[in-house]
Amino acid sequence: MKKVIFTIALTVVMAMAGNAQNIIDAADGQNPNDFYQKGIVVGKRAMQYPFLRESDVVWETTIWREIDFNENFNQFFYFPIETETNTQGRTSLVNLILKYAENGEIDIYDDDDMEVAIDWEKAKLNLSGSPHTEEINVIDPETGEPAMDEDGEYIMKDTLITPEFDMASAKKVRLKEKWYIDKQDTRQKVRIVGLQFQFLKPAASKQAEDQLAWSFCIPMNDMRVRQMLVNANAFDENNIVAERSYDDVFIQRYFDSYVVRESNKYNREISKYLTGQDAILESQMIENKIYEIESDMWEY
Repeated sequence: MKKVIFTIALTVVMAMAGNAQNIIDAADGQNPNDFYQKGIVVGKRAMQYPFLRESDVVWETTIWREIDFNENFNQFFYFPIETETNTQGRTSLVNLILKYAENGEIDIYDDDDMEVAIDWEKAKLNLSGSPHTEEINVIDPETGEPAMDEDGEYIMKDTLITPEFDMASAKKVRLKEKWYIDKQDTRQKVRIVGLQFQFLKPAASKQAEDQLAWSFCIPMNDMRVRQMLVNANAFDENNIVAERSYDDVFIQRYFDSYVVRESNKYNREISKYLTGQDAILESQMIENKIYEIESDMWEY
């Protein structure tokens, strides 16, 4: 009997050792940094939003809010800026979007009305700027210094300059949201219908705010966009293996933001009629008003 028990125990130990060895040893084609097989995010599928009938929506408003990547809590959207080296499998939100847009896998739009999609070549021109001609010094191949003619003048030549897109200029994303009350369960809900990425150029002075260079929008009700967001993990510095995709981030509202506009008869943003502390108070007032609508429904 003892021999049988010993044989069984030995078999179990050897099996566990074999499994451990399989986990630790990198398989062919596997990333050498991985000590176990990773595929949870890759295999995830985006879930359709629940069907909503028009007759069930008893109240609705549109809210625009901004996520500023300069805020510490939101910096996982912004980094890493690098696209080629030492990214540890991570990707910033704008890098992810531009990669899919360049491959033609998602549509992008000039504005948040999202009526007519634009092609990637036009978008690329807007991102980097138009090629232009500049006079630059001719470099002497022997000295590596600017070449000079017999009269001691620098030799110049016309050169076509194609500006490169600065990925670090994408510092904000604007959300277009639909807040509504569903009479089926008498609850207030929200759907993000569009993400508008804003590319900024430095202001002329330190006191002034950076200026908007260009922006484009992607639709969040497009399942291709949702699937793209589901298959990319958002970095969590407290647990780098946290299973929170970019899609989860937006559904769970895991970000800091502030309201910049609500639907109104003048069709204008807060910044068009208020500035400074007054604009901040107006943004907070709109936020509070939205949350109070649901509780006010139950007052008699």
